[in-house]
Amino acid sequence: MNFLRICVVIIFLTFGVGFIGCGGGGGAKVSSRQVTVGQELIDLDKAHKDGLITEKEYKKSKENILKEAD
Repeated sequence: MNFLRICVVIIFLTFGVGFIGCGGGGGAKVSSRQVTVGQELIDLDKAHKDGLITEKEYKKSKENILKEAD
């Protein structure tokens, strides 16, 4: 009976400790930009000139794009 308990504890510790290193923390931030800031600004300008967004939306969006670029 003690042998069985020892085996269970060893197995638990082996797998438990092994899984701790798999992904924990979650502090890493991965970011990937597919479109350049310049292209975003060009697209935004076109949408504004085509009347798809208001002046207020244009200014706010432009501000956000430039803020994210920093």
